[in-house]
Amino acid sequence: MMIVVRYFHFTKEFFRYSIEHITNKTKVDKACALYKRGGITAVIDKITEHWYQLNHNDYVNKQYKRWVKKYYPDKKTLNAQRQHITTLEYQPLISILLPTYNTKGTFLRACINSVIDQSYENWELCIVDDNSPDQKVRDIILEYQSQDKRIKSIFRTENGHICNASNDALSLATGRFVSLMDHDDVLWPNALYEVVAALNDNKKIDFIYTDEDKIAENGRDHIDPFFKPDWSPDYLRSINYITHFATLRKSLVEKVGGFRLGTEGAQDWDLFLRATTEINKKDSIILNNKKNAYKTSQYIHHIPTILYSWRKSETSTASEKSSGKVKPYAYVNQEIVLRDDLQRRGVKGRVKNTKYLGVWSMQYAVMNKPKVSIIILNKDKANLMRACLRSIQKTRYQNYEVVVIDTGSTSTNTSEVYTQYKKKLPLKAYTWSKAFNYSAANNYGAAKATGEYLLFLNNDTEIISRDWIEKMLQHAQRKEIGAVGAALFYPDYTIQHYGGVLGIGYDDAIKIAGHAHKTKPKNGFVTVDTLSVKNYSFVTAACLMVKKTKFEKVNGFNEKLAIAYNDVDFCLRLTEKIGTRNVFTPHAQLIHKEGESIPKSENATRDQSQLYAEQQIFMAKWGNIVSRDPYYNINLTHEKEDFTLSI
Repeated sequence: MMIVVRYFHFTKEFFRYSIEHITNKTKVDKACALYKRGGITAVIDKITEHWYQLNHNDYVNKQYKRWVKKYYPDKKTLNAQRQHITTLEYQPLISILLPTYNTKGTFLRACINSVIDQSYENWELCIVDDNSPDQKVRDIILEYQSQDKRIKSIFRTENGHICNASNDALSLATGRFVSLMDHDDVLWPNALYEVVAALNDNKKIDFIYTDEDKIAENGRDHIDPFFKPDWSPDYLRSINYITHFATLRKSLVEKVGGFRLGTEGAQDWDLFLRATTEINKKDSIILNNKKNAYKTSQYIHHIPTILYSWRKSETSTASEKSSGKVKPYAYVNQEIVLRDDLQRRGVKGRVKNTKYLGVWSMQYAVMNKPKVSIIILNKDKANLMRACLRSIQKTRYQNYEVVVIDTGSTSTNTSEVYTQYKKKLPLKAYTWSKAFNYSAANNYGAAKATGEYLLFLNNDTEIISRDWIEKMLQHAQRKEIGAVGAALFYPDYTIQHYGGVLGIGYDDAIKIAGHAHKTKPKNGFVTVDTLSVKNYSFVTAACLMVKKTKFEKVNGFNEKLAIAYNDVDFCLRLTEKIGTRNVFTPHAQLIHKEGESIPKSENATRDQSQLYAEQQIFMAKWGNIVSRDPYYNINLTHEKEDFTLSI
């Protein structure tokens, strides 16, 4: 019955897609093997995943065609850039590092031509061929070198793999900055211009990265855009989201030792981790709402536009056809790189792979098993409260207490639930006798809590993962982390919360905040985003953990925000006042029956004037930064929560 209910909403296209799987022998064989491991639900989940992913990619690529048409620089734009460059005070030499090996001739020519066609001309191209067996590769390089003095080359006499070749390219570089490029990819003609423009705005920048897309196998169409967040260290420790186009200060690259032998296939990720760890020693978050400043780093800069295109080919990891088979050693080295990162930072933990190649779960060790206080507000709703407390019994972590703040129950059934579960859980119930105020009642609960960590939890939630506390606590214990949020799903297993985004709203509503990936299916949309630990500007207080001392430093929740935006405000104040980042983990999972804790009649008659007043309070404090959430790319829509494009 659950399967029928769960998939009832599928359209005829889904069933047509399922039939295609049924009539394909290879897919049938795989489905049979999956059935043996996980049953019919696992098979349906896998088909669902493919179906949703194909439909989503098709929709995004149709949008993206319009985006490319609008933003790909034409001759007029490039000429204007060339004119603007003459007015720039700072025009540093940029050295592009380009290792080559048996590159297809047409791809290599396109790659080099994309550098020559840059609107910014103060560059040098440092090509190192790693002893390609194909003589044509050398011939093409020498041909271009004879035509342009800015092109340098080394021809290695033995194959040393990507790290040796990249270090040789670094030895050729004389620029203040080095940019990384793959031998079969292409730069957009405005790439270096945008980099230098950013450096003129802030000469302190040590590391610049941009958005990227892919070139289809036909060699013409731009597809699969990746619009990235600004600097997100936890995201980088889940996946190498920076990849291309990356530009680093050369002295920084040299300081951290260049490309590290033994990390082949993950060498760029390794360099980024070492470089950003070094930058972190002097870095800090800037959140100044008065000056419209909300930057996740002073020295790491993200240019939020596509400037680089991966080429999808049979030998490229950009192609889904490779499925990890082209460079299997890369995934082995990724794990090594992440383990080394833990050791370098002096942090205890381990690295675990996920179901998506290239996405990892960095699991920090929980230190000293501190006490966690689970704070739950409740009014009547005995059945909801019973289900919530029953699910808490599944919790694997033992050192916790439950602090229930009753905000005015009149039903005897509710008190009976408290009495019943006091015998099963370390539970204490307190009465909040004042008018309902979500912030004030939770602050009261925090004052009653005896734990070192506070876990605010809605009464309309139920635990899915037994290790939910450990999964949240491992991040909450970190000095640099403020609030920690969990993955929340509606009862039909579509996403309710996967992190919070500022500036999202519907129709004519004030665009204050929304939830990432809301309503996407749990098992039908498996991507780097849904499997990655990520930094967000805020997480929902429906399930939020924070260290109590940090909670107290910002004076808890703002009691002027009695019904709305209190969790958003709280997370932003953590960042503003003590410089912490907020983080979302998909590995702590709960069901959230959103709205069920408030009767429909009461919900419909809530004082809209109070909501409006609280919107004004919030916007008076944070209005200057709401429209530019650094963890959400400016090219993405603010009308919906699905991370599609704004076109």
